[in-house]
Amino acid sequence: MGEKGGNTWLDQLKQQYPDKFADENQIFGKIHPGNRIFIGTACAEPQYLVSALVRYVESNPKAFFDAEVLQVWTLGVAAYTQEKFKSNFRHNSFFIGDNTRKAVNAGLADYTPIFLSQVPALFRKGVVGVDVALVQTSLPDRHGFVSLGVSVDIVVEAIQQASLVIAQVNSHMPRVQGDGFLNIDKIDYIIPYDEPILEFNVPVDDEIANKIGGYVSRLIQDGDTIQVGYGSRLNSILGSLKAKKHLGVHTELMSDGIAELMKSGVIDNSRKKIDRGKTVATFCMGKKETYDYIDDNPAIEFRTIDYTNDPIRIAQHDNMVAINSALEIDLTGQATAGSLGKTFYSGVGGQADFMRGAMLSLNGKTILTIQSTAQDDSVSRIVPYLQEGSGVTMVRGDIHYVVSEYGIAYLHGKNVRERAMELIAIAHPKFRASLIEEAKKLNIIYKDQAFVPGKRGEYPESLEVYRTTSKGLQVLLRPAKISDEPLIKDFFYSLSDQSLYRRFISVRRDMPHERLQEFVVIDYTQELVILATVGKEENEEVVGIGQYGIGQDIHSAEVAFAVRDKDQKMGIGTGLLDYLIYLGKRNGLLAFDAEVLYENKPMLTVFERAGFQIVSSGSGVYYLRLAL
Repeated sequence: MGEKGGNTWLDQLKQQYPDKFADENQIFGKIHPGNRIFIGTACAEPQYLVSALVRYVESNPKAFFDAEVLQVWTLGVAAYTQEKFKSNFRHNSFFIGDNTRKAVNAGLADYTPIFLSQVPALFRKGVVGVDVALVQTSLPDRHGFVSLGVSVDIVVEAIQQASLVIAQVNSHMPRVQGDGFLNIDKIDYIIPYDEPILEFNVPVDDEIANKIGGYVSRLIQDGDTIQVGYGSRLNSILGSLKAKKHLGVHTELMSDGIAELMKSGVIDNSRKKIDRGKTVATFCMGKKETYDYIDDNPAIEFRTIDYTNDPIRIAQHDNMVAINSALEIDLTGQATAGSLGKTFYSGVGGQADFMRGAMLSLNGKTILTIQSTAQDDSVSRIVPYLQEGSGVTMVRGDIHYVVSEYGIAYLHGKNVRERAMELIAIAHPKFRASLIEEAKKLNIIYKDQAFVPGKRGEYPESLEVYRTTSKGLQVLLRPAKISDEPLIKDFFYSLSDQSLYRRFISVRRDMPHERLQEFVVIDYTQELVILATVGKEENEEVVGIGQYGIGQDIHSAEVAFAVRDKDQKMGIGTGLLDYLIYLGKRNGLLAFDAEVLYENKPMLTVFERAGFQIVSSGSGVYYLRLAL
């Protein structure tokens, strides 16, 4: 043990509780054949105890047999999964980590799929028994209480049910407010041993994380309460929220990213409906700096996992936003985070609880983040259907938004065809054509759905701009994309017969799929369709459309626009035309041509104000040109 306090506390403890100290062999000799041994979670894993237990078995190979090792997740020592110990230990994990994945999939260890919020009840009801608990704690305080530190989750209930509790007391373990305090009376044996708490070091921000984070930031509003799942990329995404205010946190995982946002004042929990003023989590995985930050911090409470992950309690937070990740999502919107085909990868975990709770929250949102590809861009994570054997972690009804590095897909309330087109639009460009073809074969999109492959059809996100019109209306001007067909359909059917006639110089009133494709299947090197929209992704509306198309004269293009009747005289048409002129000049065009009916005086005025000149007329139509 370290020299903290000259070991006075340890000497006093040995005098007060002499029965809690014994030789390690004597302590581990209390474990019997067939016992269920619980080990603390993730970064709180008592590494020394686990190593000592394995050493004991190596020295005493017949000490006990068929012990079941129960654990949520191991980041540290997992020697008990080695084949040479198969007669002594059988590992049973509620969530699969890197150190045990191979053993589980080789049949050398077990995996129990379950919502983590339900695990304490398994222990409490005796469905899964706990005989021995190996845990790690802080030093005791003057009242005789130790803290479970960075992991409370299912540990509290495991200790309650275990008949033998062995604690590694470690001066490096922080004391964390909440449910993790344990009176030393509840501990049967103490093994003091100082060692650094396991750290979960995430890689630095990368380009993909930054892109996904930028999109996620659009969806987070000041005052929202957030949950952020496990993963290095999710932790990096938190950096995109630095400009937000008064965020709250009710989550499973306390990460480095959350700690940094608390330090900067972005997270203050001031608008939470319950547990106001507190960041609530159930375990922490991070760096030592984060462990130091949570130590005795009254703004942070670790609660048991049946509290943090209870969907009913999650739903009590207004504006709850659950941000999680997936390994794969299919075109209908069902996703897996726990397995890849027949290979178990992680587990059910807590994200399903949070996604369902956020769905039930007032103004809640669910956000599923996914990198568009895997295996060095050789495999798409957005697929026609999940691989055979994959477990569905998020069902089709639990996802509002899917975010990749290529954009945001909004799925909630959309039919399968619309979902497929939304997801194809945010897939990696190299896989979009094949996804279109597979979706056609599955009969989930139109059989005649067109597509522009390669660079010519890649959505030019850089052209998205916000503009405030001359009448003070803020609109998003952005290129049309392949998933916009429903929006554009609604726009055209909102136009009056007069507006339709003036825009198309035709009495035709219908706007079927075949015609709508002309506005969404774009070769961006030859034409542009710019939408003026209002509202957010879930209720976005098109209030105006402008477009230009390059004709036979590759140095000029024909330009046109239309504005929704109820939004006319708001400066939208002028804004669209000005932006198209800017883009035309930038793309090297020399002139714009336009046609305007004699009777359409308002549109003629807009063109003339932009500098267009009437060059000829006939058959009731003015022909205009603007030199760029």
